[in-house]
Amino acid sequence: MDAAALAQALSQTSFALTLPAATITRLAALAQPKSLASGATLFREGDSHDGFYIVRSGHVVLEMGIATRGRARILTVGPGELLAWSTLVGDSRMTATAIAQDDVELLALSGRELAAACEADHELGFQIMRRIAQGLSKRLLATRLQMLDLFHADASAATGGWS
Repeated sequence: MDAAALAQALSQTSFALTLPAATITRLAALAQPKSLASGATLFREGDSHDGFYIVRSGHVVLEMGIATRGRARILTVGPGELLAWSTLVGDSRMTATAIAQDDVELLALSGRELAAACEADHELGFQIMRRIAQGLSKRLLATRLQMLDLFHADASAATGGWS
């Protein structure tokens, strides 16, 4: 896929809806298409990983290991959403395992290259960090809702279903 086709693919994602054309072109120059078959693992919890991904199509399940319960699904990420943003804001250690729920098409960027581009071009950096913040906000809300479900289940179990 050439740069123009990558820019077109990127511009069709909800991630890029309000991005300036110059930013889309800049990101497309750093991107490569990546496909995952259903059931394939993109990265594993705890591993160091340099990839940063924008989901074009399909869904990726994020799972975490819980000592007393084994693996638990924490979130499903779909078209227009980001994966592996910790590459840009953390130490590149993945906080979850990512598994393709169905066939998935991604735009893959090197975290190191994207971080360097964001440092050199502050408008690009602002746009990327804004979208990471939006993704984090969505995940924080999902976590809060999961906690409410957990507490409700615990309260129901403690009262024998009477609450």
